[in-house]
Amino acid sequence: MPKMKTHKGSQKRFRKTGKGKFKRSHAYTSHLFAHKTQKQKRKLRKATLLSKSDYKRIKTMLPK
Repeated sequence: MPKMKTHKGSQKRFRKTGKGKFKRSHAYTSHLFAHKTQKQKRKLRKATLLSKSDYKRIKTMLPK
């Protein structure tokens, strides 16, 4: 059986942590900042972990 190929779109969006979870960045961070509060913009800066349901899907796309 051939090796599984890495999904390149997912590879650019997700990073694996030391414990094997996946980190992702937030959406809504590229433009239209005038109506967003400072608190909202500050919280969007930090990366977060994938949810359990998404983890199952992304795990197959990133075999390494």
